[in-house]
Amino acid sequence: MEILGIDIGGSGIKGAMVNIETGAMLTERYRIPTPSSRKPEDMAAVVAQIVTHFSYNGPIGLGFPSVIKKGICKSKGNLHKSWKGMNVVSLFEKHTKCKVVVNNDADAAASAEMAFGAGKNKDGFVMMITIGTGLGSGAFLNGKLIPNFELGQIPYKKYDKIESWASGAAKESEMLSFKIWAKRFNTFLHYVNLICAPDLIIIGGGTSKDWDRFSDELHIDVPIIPAEFLNNAGIIGAAVSVKNTYKELV
Repeated sequence: MEILGIDIGGSGIKGAMVNIETGAMLTERYRIPTPSSRKPEDMAAVVAQIVTHFSYNGPIGLGFPSVIKKGICKSKGNLHKSWKGMNVVSLFEKHTKCKVVVNNDADAAASAEMAFGAGKNKDGFVMMITIGTGLGSGAFLNGKLIPNFELGQIPYKKYDKIESWASGAAKESEMLSFKIWAKRFNTFLHYVNLICAPDLIIIGGGTSKDWDRFSDELHIDVPIIPAEFLNNAGIIGAAVSVKNTYKELV
């Protein structure tokens, strides 16, 4: 079964057709920069553009960069403040004219890795950290998702949240070397270990494509491995979430 998966990020909105039985991406990824306003209507219009690009009219899976509960955005995250309290599902269904399933983006990425990638057949408490505009985190206990595990929101020193200091966006905006930035990210991982004590950490998101450039700087007492799908995990997991949520649609 082919489903359109869309990964909504702070810098780019990306989509592709996915085989939800195997996790294989069936098309090239199509990406449009996230509107600078990061406002709901502007971003929904971009999602509609991606749907049109694929000439698609079936159910859509969306990974969204904030806490989502029953289709409602509970925090603005790295987006415009007007997202908070919005019915995200209704907004995207209005713009795309398609049935939409929305999940937290890190949860979607982690779901892909647990089903088809680096986390497949891994038991215990597995966490996936996605490095991009923010720091997303997806958590699985014995194969079952614990949704909206947003550890990037932990306050840190003068920062309102630690992802403002240790994300991929922070690295770019401050023009940090991988070595210097990785020390920050390693501090974040120490907090993850202190708070959650996971059995395994999987690293994904846009910065994960440079795994070999920073992995030697990560030193915590937990196995750490890169995601197999790297920055495509969010797209794959978003598509698969349609099957998990609405079996009658597929």
